[in-house]
Amino acid sequence: MLDKIRSVAHGWVGKALLALITIPFALFGIDSYLNHAGSNVAVAEVAGHSISIQEYSNALQNLRNRLQSEGKVDPAQLDSPEVKAMVLNQLISKRLLNDEIQHAKYAISDAQLATYVTGMPEFQKDGKFSQELYDQTLQQNHITPSKFEAGMRLDLLAQQAQDSIGKLGFISNARADNTFKLTNQQRHVTVSEIKAKDFIKDVKIDPALVKAYYEQHKNKLVVPEQVKIEFLLLSTSSLIPGIQVDEAELKKFYDENASKFQGSEQRRASHILIGFGVNATPAQKQQAKAKAEEILAAVKKNPKSFEALAVKNSQDPGSAVKGGDLGSFGRGAMVKPFEDAAFSMKVNEISNLVESEFGFHIIKVTGITGESSDYNSLKPKIKAELIYQKAQAAFTEKAESFSNIVYEQSSSLQPAAKMFGSQVQTSEFITREAGAKFFKNEKIMNLVFSDEVLKDHRNTEAIEVSPNNLVSARVVAYKPAAPRSFDEVKAGIEDLLKLEAATKLAITKGESALKDLNAGKEVTGIDWIPEVIVDRKNAQGLTELAMNQVFKTNVSKLPAYSGAANSRQGYLLVKVSQIDSLVGQDAEAQKLAKIELNASLANEYLSAYKQSLREKSNVKVNQKLLLGNTVN
Repeated sequence: MLDKIRSVAHGWVGKALLALITIPFALFGIDSYLNHAGSNVAVAEVAGHSISIQEYSNALQNLRNRLQSEGKVDPAQLDSPEVKAMVLNQLISKRLLNDEIQHAKYAISDAQLATYVTGMPEFQKDGKFSQELYDQTLQQNHITPSKFEAGMRLDLLAQQAQDSIGKLGFISNARADNTFKLTNQQRHVTVSEIKAKDFIKDVKIDPALVKAYYEQHKNKLVVPEQVKIEFLLLSTSSLIPGIQVDEAELKKFYDENASKFQGSEQRRASHILIGFGVNATPAQKQQAKAKAEEILAAVKKNPKSFEALAVKNSQDPGSAVKGGDLGSFGRGAMVKPFEDAAFSMKVNEISNLVESEFGFHIIKVTGITGESSDYNSLKPKIKAELIYQKAQAAFTEKAESFSNIVYEQSSSLQPAAKMFGSQVQTSEFITREAGAKFFKNEKIMNLVFSDEVLKDHRNTEAIEVSPNNLVSARVVAYKPAAPRSFDEVKAGIEDLLKLEAATKLAITKGESALKDLNAGKEVTGIDWIPEVIVDRKNAQGLTELAMNQVFKTNVSKLPAYSGAANSRQGYLLVKVSQIDSLVGQDAEAQKLAKIELNASLANEYLSAYKQSLREKSNVKVNQKLLLGNTVN
């Protein structure tokens, strides 16, 4: 009974969410391009055959659908050039492979095809192939048997070709064991950093070297071109102070969006249900009501008897045995009359009779948790949201006028400022890079430094630098790029030359120490860290440089030493004192590693094979079309 009461909102909520997700996919993106360019435009030409924009967009959509089903949809990532190139390359490889299959005369017999299809899990019923299920599945997907079987034959041919190439890759047991050994061995290591900064105090730089460095690099030691700009902002937030909402609007908004303002409030309640059955007659309903009123009177007289009366009289078997307890629930979990009553009551309050489709309820609220979702408690939140929505609507309405006036009266921002009650702001001198960081938008600064804006002092077009924020700017002063004076940069140059000299001293000391260590000599003044045991997957806090050097170290004789110069950091010494091998200790892991190695080798062969097909074929990609195409 409780399950029936709880299920009201769940079905349509799921459908609504699905609609919200899928409708934008259906209405926007690639379709807008196809409406203008047509679906047969080629995004690539492969050996005289075209890959149409329609075929490419279908592949992108299939990728989107798969990621969506896995909960991994990231529109920005799907629109990235890397993903677009990956999808197109897969289509190109498939086309080239199909051509190669025909050329090499690969074949799948009818018997092989039948064996494969009748063994597919999708068409099994009671452990056997079902012709009825096969026909039904194809019909549901609007695919004829001949088209399906032709597609399966092509897929099997492609798999046959790829499997034959993959089998060329083979790794011997000896090489697999050696690879496993190298990959999984553990090394007991310690390292020492001979740091350049520790030698800076010993370095003296001749002022003539500083001056010579300046003269040699003067063309790079420049102050970038700068502008002082005026700018005007139209934003949703700037419109908020002028937005007013009255009580009637707030209440209407709350009523129309009640489900949105459910909050986190949970009610715990018990009930006594006296049912009257489906299609009850007026007499049956009256009889049930009379019994419910009798029980209600008893409960009102002695509220402590509620649980006992629920056990004895409630016709909800799931809750009756628990004294009528329904547990905690939020809005939308119960039928509306029950919910309205429960969410209007205080703790330990007992309701009058509440009629629902299941019968007459006597409700007792036993607990309240979470944030309230009633109108009065949510009123400030509702007011803020309604004001923001109205501000957004006002912004959308004003945006076009703002864009028009800064364009039509391009010699000044004041007319636009006056029309929209805004204030023109002025910056200090800023570089292109600093301006892009300030506005968090590169486009506006590219326009500022364009000839039309920079030289003619015209307003830029209105740019949406971020959602709901339009900006137009104009240049009021300009400073061209200029060399920095020697006095400005000499301190920095001196620091740089000191660091370079200190690094050389550190490397010299490191190389000398390494030579002595390899000769078996004692070396003083070297601070080794405590020894750690590392493998290729567990660095134990060592840097990437240290880990690379650890596994490049020749360990034919232990202890083994090696070293690496670290640009402007100094020198790194590595000591390997012991090797632990896992070969022979985990036979199952070795077996799995060999399988993975063979699989990796097969993939390499297959990748090289596909690349060779591409290199000997004439493949042309319409890069402009590829990068301009999106699926939103």
